[in-house]
Amino acid sequence: MRRALLVTLFTLATSPLAAQIPAAEYAARRDSLAATMSDGVLISLGGHEPAEDFLAFYPQPSFFYLTGVTEPDAVLVIVKRASAVSMTLFVQPRDPAREAWTGTRLGAEGMKRATGILSRTIDQLRPALDSLLASGGTLSVVGDLSGNGFSTRDEQFVSALHGDHADLHVVDANELVAHLRMRHSASELALERKAIDITVRAQRDAISSIRPGVNEFEIQALIDYTFRRNGADRPSFSSIVGSGPNSTALHYTANDRFMKDGDVVVMDIGASYRGYAADVTRTVPVSGTFTPEQRAVYQVVRDAQHAAELVAKIGTTSAQMDDAANKALSAGLTKLGLIESGVGTYDPGTAGCHRRVAAGCAQLSLFYIHALGHAIGLEVHDPTSYTIAPGNTFTLEPGIYVRPTVLDELPDTPKNRAMIAKLRPAVQRYANIGVRIEDDYFATEGGVEWISRGPREAREIEQMMRTRAAVPAARDSSIVDWYRQTEPGIR
Repeated sequence: MRRALLVTLFTLATSPLAAQIPAAEYAARRDSLAATMSDGVLISLGGHEPAEDFLAFYPQPSFFYLTGVTEPDAVLVIVKRASAVSMTLFVQPRDPAREAWTGTRLGAEGMKRATGILSRTIDQLRPALDSLLASGGTLSVVGDLSGNGFSTRDEQFVSALHGDHADLHVVDANELVAHLRMRHSASELALERKAIDITVRAQRDAISSIRPGVNEFEIQALIDYTFRRNGADRPSFSSIVGSGPNSTALHYTANDRFMKDGDVVVMDIGASYRGYAADVTRTVPVSGTFTPEQRAVYQVVRDAQHAAELVAKIGTTSAQMDDAANKALSAGLTKLGLIESGVGTYDPGTAGCHRRVAAGCAQLSLFYIHALGHAIGLEVHDPTSYTIAPGNTFTLEPGIYVRPTVLDELPDTPKNRAMIAKLRPAVQRYANIGVRIEDDYFATEGGVEWISRGPREAREIEQMMRTRAAVPAARDSSIVDWYRQTEPGIR
């Protein structure tokens, strides 16, 4: 069972054999957090057991970052009084009847041995907090406080505490941990590199298996299979496999259309490995060869990514990378006739505008409606510093999406009518072509490194598709070796 394996992993957490984050690094993270927090009590909530035991549980990323613990209903409590700091983990007790359903728990004693943190059972959490907060003070909270109009279980727990301690000052401390998570250690980079390697392997298998008549869900199944077969925990987000018109929808996840000759297919996928996320996108022609129109749009996007890569150095800001990519996209779309010029604008009306300038909304926003990239780590969209520094991990993912109805959705104004008359022939020519190219990068003291090294030039993709495979590529043998070491009985 999944939790039975966790016992083995925790037991080996401090040995070189496990090749995981060492216990000392988790301790250093907690010490860094304690150094930045105010006097008082901090609680980091780990997430709750799903209502149905057939649903998978994943811990809150910041709690996992601080503890490495993957059991549900666990809470870390840090108490800081002047220079004195104490830490306690509250976890579920051993319960053989329940464990028969959900797998082995470590319990308080097992958790203390695995993590080095004083541990108590979760039923003692509320009495302990009531005692600590009896005189009021500050309660800092790391957890799911993003209710968005609905109260989360973490918010309900904090609200109940506040209700019983009227003098309590509650502080959202998520940003404190987010700041620590922005720079990755060598151990983290090794895990994230593995997640990226598995993702690139899945992209290669998918590219080699695409052909007319294949359904998007077949490719999604192959991707997810390749993830797990090579040791990934799960997809780090819902796999996107969008062909034809679906290639122009950014977060299309239905994945149920049969691919046709003449389509392109966008595959935006990422494996999660030991909690760390990858995010890699490739766009390929279903026929195996890009049409002139597809190749033209593809090259505009690739040129934009390359322009951003050229300026991606230590100290570069996200705004500088955005500017480089936007200039390349604008120049390319102008050449294709999809926009009038890099400074061309339109009237957005009430629809909103992704790139507003003084004269209106930039025409680039008609076809490029998302940001250039994002940080990656324990979450596929991880906390970001907006300026590249050693230890950062991030993506660059420009894209162009030519929806056939894009001009028809604009408000009817004189300015828009004039623009539409000029752009409509090009929109009709490139309709239903969506292209996104996304890669993952590490920033180190030596500079910025491209990690997701899979085929991405148009000629490389076409060459790979000339030798299409009927079955997945060979599995990564290292994952078998790893399990053999951690579970000696495996064959």
